[in-house]
Amino acid sequence: MAEYVVEFGKDGGRIAPDGRLDAAAFHRNHAAIWKVLAAFLQHHDGDVVEVGSGTGQHVMHFAGHSPGITWWPSDLNEAHLRSIEAWRNYVQRPNVRPPLRIDLTDPGWCPELTNGNGPGALRAVFCANVVHIAPWPVAEGLISGAARYLRPDGKLFLYGPFKRGGKHTALSNAAFDTSLRNGNPAWGVRDVEELETVAHGVGLRLSEIVEMPANNFILVFARAAE
Repeated sequence: MAEYVVEFGKDGGRIAPDGRLDAAAFHRNHAAIWKVLAAFLQHHDGDVVEVGSGTGQHVMHFAGHSPGITWWPSDLNEAHLRSIEAWRNYVQRPNVRPPLRIDLTDPGWCPELTNGNGPGALRAVFCANVVHIAPWPVAEGLISGAARYLRPDGKLFLYGPFKRGGKHTALSNAAFDTSLRNGNPAWGVRDVEELETVAHGVGLRLSEIVEMPANNFILVFARAAE
């Protein structure tokens, strides 16, 4: 079953005195995710925004393997933003910027992306385990914002559990989806084809689907003209 947390720190996980949160999922999936991202980011430069950084552990790990990349973590939850900044101060990665407060339902995401105080055109946008624990407009805003801010050769990497052709890829994911929808009818495991339709409407195409451990995938979106 794919893992998820609505708000880290309220799930029984450890909270350090400085506000650092710890996600069990990070310890299980960070190496597999980086293996996919590394092919596009390692030994390269540019700005990358991680949308929905949660505890901040993923971005710190990825930054350590890609010193030429400037990483911009982000979240909307205040406890997560504090954790990201606490991890940034604790790990001291020079290529990790202070977290942005991004609301994916806002067409502009955040002021820093348009007022010159944030990153330039993005080499990549990375998002893990967000779209199934948020209403559908969040998925739409994620994809449309990525299309707006990615540079011509940029890519969107979307990690999590997904349906394919309207069907779950594992019985555990079907049970997970039911539990999500019982808790909030606006949530649920999203269908790859529905996400692909949104992407097509904003000039992106699904260029790759990578199978990951624990019945997850990474969907890679690129400019349609690429």
